[in-house]
Amino acid sequence: MKNAPLKTVKDISLTNAEWQARKIAAIARGEGNLAPVYIERAENAEMWDVEGRRYIDFGTGIAVCNTGHSHSKVVAAVKDQVDRFSHTCVMVTPYDTAVRLAEELNRLAPGPSPKKSIFVTTGAEAVENAIKIARAHTRRRGVIAFNGGYHGRTNFTLGLTGKNAPYKTHFGPFPADIYRVPYPINYHGVSLDDTLHAIEMLFKCDIIPEDVAAIIVEPVQGEGGFYPASDAFLRAIRDLCDRHGIVMIADEIQSGFGRTGKFFCMEHSGIEPDLMTVAKGMAGGFPIAGVVGKAEIMDAPLPGGLGGTYAGSPVGCAAALAVIDVIEEEQLVDRANHISSIFDARLKALREQFPALIGEIRTDRGAMMAVELIQDGDPSKPNPELVKAVVGDAYQQGLVILSCGVRGNVFRFLPALTIPDALIHEGLDIFEKCLSRMIDA
Repeated sequence: MKNAPLKTVKDISLTNAEWQARKIAAIARGEGNLAPVYIERAENAEMWDVEGRRYIDFGTGIAVCNTGHSHSKVVAAVKDQVDRFSHTCVMVTPYDTAVRLAEELNRLAPGPSPKKSIFVTTGAEAVENAIKIARAHTRRRGVIAFNGGYHGRTNFTLGLTGKNAPYKTHFGPFPADIYRVPYPINYHGVSLDDTLHAIEMLFKCDIIPEDVAAIIVEPVQGEGGFYPASDAFLRAIRDLCDRHGIVMIADEIQSGFGRTGKFFCMEHSGIEPDLMTVAKGMAGGFPIAGVVGKAEIMDAPLPGGLGGTYAGSPVGCAAALAVIDVIEEEQLVDRANHISSIFDARLKALREQFPALIGEIRTDRGAMMAVELIQDGDPSKPNPELVKAVVGDAYQQGLVILSCGVRGNVFRFLPALTIPDALIHEGLDIFEKCLSRMIDA
């Protein structure tokens, strides 16, 4: 039997359930989907599925559409670029948009040191290339990462990632020379001293500091539960790296481009990383990623040692330049802090209703916000079942929300930085009703 055509008039009227059945038959189960909702169009902070149902989007494709879905300036930049050309390969015959984007990222990156950038396609590629650059610069092998960290789905980045299910299950063995230590989370009784002691013991028992190329850290842990790194923690890592000649890598893939109330989250601490990985919110939904860092370190690899066929796609570069313009012109960094203030007030009021179930509320890093659900008011008793139930019910009620956390008990809120206040309140009304309904169920 011949394969069905990709799209027919009849396809347009298919339901979400019918598309989901076709998806299950056609796409490997490992590439799952959170909800059987098939989007037909989206604008700013709203989406409409193939059945015409409307959704308020508190996920933005996992912190990708910081400037909202289909921002007019991003769309115009992409159309203009596609009209001119879609690909030549930046390593063969480059183009001005790649140069201009690198200049912009170098300008925006935290710290006074001269910067350089490279471009790749995905966040995982950015992390892998940051490690390559660090190893080339130091001529060392070891990499230190943190429990609960998430750095991608390639084999090497899974080795760095400190969350097993579902990312690492059945995929080992993972590369050697990766070492992991606790991430300081006061809410769960892990202090900064605990972390620093673990690193000290690592140096005594597993790898000497002179063999460590890099320490990679998320300034806000993403998949791990939206736990922000304290300024003291980041200063301690900076000092440790300076003391031992180790490259400090900040993974800003989820936290960058205005998301946390600074253009890059590391600005909150006033600390300059040696290298920084970027992706997600960089280009409004078009696939591009990069590494930005101190010029002397970035230049360590030999010519041809970095890159990829689609690295620095001209379409992605054009979109990213437009995103940067929109963030600055519409003052979306400040807007992230305003969004956070609304969520903070609403979520704290909700906690007063359910103090035994709503644990920590994390709203101090702009529009990268989270609520942790527990049982009996005890942080050591996670409540992933309630989180899963609320997420599922929210989709039924027209709200897209995401969960995260090593224990699966955290709601994460990532609305577009362009979302109107009225939509925030409407979405939170839905969230509150879903939570109350699932608690009573």
